[in-house]
Amino acid sequence: MKTSAFLYPWDVVGDPDAAARIAGLGVQQVTLASAYHSTRALTPRHPTTRIVTAPYAAVLYPPDEKRWAGREPAPRRQNWTPGEDPWAAAAEALVDAGLEVHSWVVLAHDSRLGEEFPGRSVVNAYGDRYPWAPCVARPEVRAHLVDLAAEAATRPGARGTELESCGWYGFAHLHGHDKVQGVALGEAAQYLMSLCFCSECAAGYARHGLDPDGLGIAVRRALEPVWTGAEPAPGWAGVEELLGAERAAATLGWRREAAHGLQEAAVSAVREAAAASGAGFQVLLHADPAFHRTGANVGVDPGHILSVADGVVLPCTGGDAAREAVLGPFADHRGVLAANFGVVSGMGGSPATLERDAAHAASLGATELRLYHAGLASDADLAAVSGALGRIAGRGEA
Repeated sequence: MKTSAFLYPWDVVGDPDAAARIAGLGVQQVTLASAYHSTRALTPRHPTTRIVTAPYAAVLYPPDEKRWAGREPAPRRQNWTPGEDPWAAAAEALVDAGLEVHSWVVLAHDSRLGEEFPGRSVVNAYGDRYPWAPCVARPEVRAHLVDLAAEAATRPGARGTELESCGWYGFAHLHGHDKVQGVALGEAAQYLMSLCFCSECAAGYARHGLDPDGLGIAVRRALEPVWTGAEPAPGWAGVEELLGAERAAATLGWRREAAHGLQEAAVSAVREAAAASGAGFQVLLHADPAFHRTGANVGVDPGHILSVADGVVLPCTGGDAAREAVLGPFADHRGVLAANFGVVSGMGGSPATLERDAAHAASLGATELRLYHAGLASDADLAAVSGALGRIAGRGEA
């Protein structure tokens, strides 16, 4: 099983030992961020830096001025990692260390876009806008994300890409100084809080047989018990319980139409841009098989997405049941199934159980492994990863 570790360019740029250290883990590939959202990140082994603060979503390479001339918004360049093209500098060092490099592109997760162009954000049933969540149904948003995908994915030296947030984003967001835990919002309530009511989505609901104003009233009414502490059934059954099966299905129909359109257009644009290189180029999406889920791992239809992309990267941190839930729906489909494991103990990962967890994922059909995140992990976490991958390789499994 090919194994790839996630990295940021700033984990490598300025650290002459970083590339060899990553290669020494026993991975064959690095998934290197080329377009990323705002973050604050620890760099525990960097010789000169311990904290990197990226205050806004940006590209980690110089964007093509001709592509973006006269367009608003255009990708914003980063200024927190030294160099004209930190992605290229990091990629070159990693390739020289014998690693294959794929790009890592975050799409529909951009707080700057929402702050500067609020009319392009998801707006919930109460009229609140989510600046971190561009509405992927809007044509101007889709055009921006498709061009961003094509450019950020196909950086020189990349052998493939992984598209994160290539679909609906919603309520859930790892926000600074978050204060939204006062009421426990289960999966069903989060779905209702993630439904968009912008003008484009209102027209979409109408095409699927819904009165947009009536839907907004129904959503607000359905959420009233939640605000007082009621807990609906888990998963999609809870959405149907709150909203009614027919109305819930219609909302999903519209959101599926919009998400499929973005995914098909983005993957097509990436393939067209990569074709100039003449080499094979792998396109994967970070995904979840429960279509109503939103976020970094967007909900997808397994059959549809594997007819569009080469495969998916699936969140597999958690117990056996969690892995079975995400890998199982893809079992009857052909394509790359990359099981993504957290290996940062301080962020809930479990590097100590990686060997067992990887074997279980393989038994469910996983064909590759992903490790989140080699740049953030402690030395002890990396030692555990290296030991697990060495034992797996010794058995001929990787």
